[in-house]
This record gives sequence, structure tokens and C-alpha cells, in this order.
Amino acid sequence: MTTKIVKTEEEWLAELGPVQYKILREAGTERPFSGALLDEKRDGVYTCGACGADLFKSGAKFESGSGWPSFYESINPDAVTLATDKSLGMVRTEIRCATCDSHLGHLFDDAYQTPTGDRYCMNSLSLGFKEA
Repeated sequence: MTTKIVKTEEEWLAELGPVQYKILREAGTERPFSGALLDEKRDGVYTCGACGADLFKSGAKFESGSGWPSFYESINPDAVTLATDKSLGMVRTEIRCATCDSHLGHLFDDAYQTPTGDRYCMNSLSLGFKEA
């Protein structure tokens, strides 16, 4: 069972700074092809940029052409939660960190080249990286 991290929004803002806060706590999106982790190729684990929880293995990362880091599965089924996002006049599936409930990105079922068919489309600023 995941131990939940709960902080006030003021505490999150002080820890993350305004840019990361906008993405992780207010469900913002960074510009495509601008993220530092988009071209990351080392072996390791991608973590939540807010709380450090393990989210994705590097082996599940693939080049989707979307401009954001993409993965075909999370590190385990309990690492992330999914929610319906009806913003921007469309219905999407939002991905949130199961540990701290921060916004990470969106899930799409258009990755036919992967074993799962899923594309976890992530903001680089919502992630950290631990090299193996």
C-alpha cells in the first residue's frame, strides 16, 4: 500500500517553484520538445518530480514523436492513478502520482508499436530521473 504524501498548496509551491508547481499541482503542460528528459537514454527509473515516488522504468520508454517523454506502462499498477479530464473541450485520461496526487500527463491508447498499445504522455517537468 502506498503511503500518501499530503502538503498544503503553499508548501508545494515553496518546494517546487512556480513553473513545476503550474504543471504538477495545476495540471499545466510544458511546450512539446522542450523537456530535459525527452531525449534521456540512460537506464534507470523515472520518478515523480514532486515527491520522488518511482513511476516508470527506462525500458518502458519509447519515442512517440509527440514531443513529450512517453512510456507504455507504469512501474507497477499502483504507481499512478487515472482520472477523467474534461478540460479543453475534450475528454482525456489524466495521469496522477498515486503517492502525492500530482498531475503527470495524459494516457492515450494510440501506441500500436508498443506491447500494451498505451502511451503515458508525460511532462518532463513532472518527472525526475534516477540512473541505474
